[in-house]
Amino acid sequence: MTSIKLKFRPSTALGKEGALVFQLIHGRSVRRITSEYKIFAEEWDNNAEKILLPSPSSPRYALLASLKAELQWELDRLCRMVQEREKATGAVSLCEIAAAFSPNVETPDSVFNFIREQIRHKKRLGKVRSAETYHSMLNSLMHFRKGRDMAFDMLDGELMELYEAWMLKDGLTRNTTSFYMRILRTNYKLAVEKGITTDRHPFRHVYCGMDKTVKRSIPFSEIKKINSLELSRKPGMDFARDMFMFSFCTRGMSFIDMAYLEKTDLNNGCLAYRRKKTGQLLTMEWTKQMQDIVDKYKQNGTRYLLPIITREDGSERRQYQNMMRKINRLLKGIARMAGLPLPLSMYYSRHSWATIARGKDVPLAVISEGLGHDSETTTQIYLDSIKSSEVDKANRMILEGL
Repeated sequence: MTSIKLKFRPSTALGKEGALVFQLIHGRSVRRITSEYKIFAEEWDNNAEKILLPSPSSPRYALLASLKAELQWELDRLCRMVQEREKATGAVSLCEIAAAFSPNVETPDSVFNFIREQIRHKKRLGKVRSAETYHSMLNSLMHFRKGRDMAFDMLDGELMELYEAWMLKDGLTRNTTSFYMRILRTNYKLAVEKGITTDRHPFRHVYCGMDKTVKRSIPFSEIKKINSLELSRKPGMDFARDMFMFSFCTRGMSFIDMAYLEKTDLNNGCLAYRRKKTGQLLTMEWTKQMQDIVDKYKQNGTRYLLPIITREDGSERRQYQNMMRKINRLLKGIARMAGLPLPLSMYYSRHSWATIARGKDVPLAVISEGLGHDSETTTQIYLDSIKSSEVDKANRMILEGL
């Protein structure tokens, strides 16, 4: 029978953190494995041989709770290693166990390495944006974990609640924390499907929904102001304004779709393209307003319809991203010139088109189709609150029975 316990070895220096040690005893053999974790003497319960957790308001609470979960997982891992060797050989060598055990998880199936492989897989599929969002989430998780990898068995409800609290304290919005949680949940479910871990439902008590975003729309009168600004002596702003108007004219086309529009997408007075985000095919009538903007800029010799990507040298995505940042920065100045008290960006064209269409009694289903949404629920996020006249009509129907 092998005894496995966690021990605390205080520091010889006053006020310094001591080490946490795994102690293995088999027969008369004793082996100690020093972990990477350190805590203060007052954070250790010597009788119960476990970490003492302070109140949740303590600045050390999140760290100590995380360490406690990690140490328990590593104790369980040591037990499994001992049991597997006993089953396979009928004997246990503590030297072999110590040599095979490492407190740092460095296996292909560890959480960090698993997500890295998913990022590589996304890139191979050409899903560059998805790979980027996975990478952002991984950076956040690694920051929270201070670079320490872990096995999927360590992902439990308590750890996810600590991660969510850490993100909120770091200034992230609920939608951003939810976005990261959904990505992590997707990877967790995939690990469950592959048999790497069992599903312990660690995301039950963290927010994985979507809050309604602040509406970023402006009325048609403000769109006209922007369109009529005299910007001929400011070519940078002129181009930014034209890209904003092109998006508005094309039913709020997203900037990435604008950047990757090809000349061959335009045929016989009809523009047809696939959304980068969903792959959905959208078609629309080509109008004079769209043609005027295209005619204004000299063709650059690439396959692309608009001069957002001007070189086909492998840097296309970086060109699009740099241009988007530049245009959004210039749009702030355009908003000031038009007397708009808001931080104008390309997003406003899409939100505004949807809201203006709704104001003209265009059915929600038609607006949803125009935006390329897969559900009317998504479209509703873009819209202002339901018109009061519609609410009044509903209220009259309810009150008729009184």
